[in-house]
Amino acid sequence: MPQNIDDLLPTAKEIQKQAALKEAEKAEDYARKLAVVEAEKRALIDRLSKPSGLSEDEKVKLASTVIQRAVRHGLSEVQVYRFPHTLCTDRGRAINVMEPGWEKTLTGIPLEIFQLWSDYLKPRGYRILYQIIDFPGGMPGDIGIIIAWGD
Repeated sequence: MPQNIDDLLPTAKEIQKQAALKEAEKAEDYARKLAVVEAEKRALIDRLSKPSGLSEDEKVKLASTVIQRAVRHGLSEVQVYRFPHTLCTDRGRAINVMEPGWEKTLTGIPLEIFQLWSDYLKPRGYRILYQIIDFPGGMPGDIGIIIAWGD
């Protein structure tokens, strides 16, 4: 053999060490990505928990646009918003069991939407539904807000 066998074929221990280092790199990369995702999620929840900053007129125009678009597509209801259950003061429990007074658990933009419905849409015959739309790990997850106008 012209070359040293140690140069061509590392020992099993050396290969195991290389594999362990590669796995550690993968784990570190995954942890970094997970931290970024969690930070983005916290920032989104923080933003959604605050008022939208839209005027009443802008909110009504936006609602009208969404409803008119749905009507043009032959719908009698439309999901207007989806938000994490953590925006409710009880993490969505009251909505999940349809407890009277569930709307008192809303915060931020979900509360703004309820108020918009109460002030402008309800008097015009629109209905609103807040419902848990997924159950990750068997627990309440995201909540959808649906505006309806059909029978």
